[in-house]
Amino acid sequence: MMNAWPLRRWICSCLIMMIGFGYAQGQEFEAEQLVLDWEKLTQLKQILNDMSKGYQIVEKGYSTIRDISHGSFDLHKVFLDGLLAVSPEVKGYYKVAQIIREQSRLVKEYKSALGRFRSDPHFSVSEFGYMAAFYNELFNGSVQTLDALITVLTDGELRASDDERLQQIDALEADMENRLRALERFNNSWEMLSLQRARGQSDVEMVKRLYGLN
Repeated sequence: MMNAWPLRRWICSCLIMMIGFGYAQGQEFEAEQLVLDWEKLTQLKQILNDMSKGYQIVEKGYSTIRDISHGSFDLHKVFLDGLLAVSPEVKGYYKVAQIIREQSRLVKEYKSALGRFRSDPHFSVSEFGYMAAFYNELFNGSVQTLDALITVLTDGELRASDDERLQQIDALEADMENRLRALERFNNSWEMLSLQRARGQSDVEMVKRLYGLN
């Protein structure tokens, strides 16, 4: 029968060996874990560095774009503000005075014609009302043309180059001239109608004197 003491020593030795082996394995596991953690930290550090560099590039690029955009905007604003100013060449354009003269002529002619038609016994009240409505519409349109001309000639009202302003003035002058022609056709048609309605030579002579017809 084996002595108890040597058995105990053998068991203890086995336990120590097992514990030592387990401890060694634990140390080895911990070492591997530390390596893995270090690799993860290294990767994370690299990612953060890359993100930082990327952010710096983006920030720099944004600042550059912002500066360029701001500079472009300033230049664009200067250009646009320059378009708000009306040059002396545009203000002195001969058609500007021509539009004003034509509008004044339109007013004088329709007022004169309206007075003559009012004195003409060959027209009814409703016909005279139609004439007045036509003249009123024609006059209001001419005032709108003058308003548009003032806008073209006033600093700060319209962004346009000199060529664009001159083109608009040409269009406004053509509009005013068309109104004058429409007025002349309108008056002539009613004068001829009065002459057709006249009875007898004396009546015809009265109509011709009234409208200055030969």
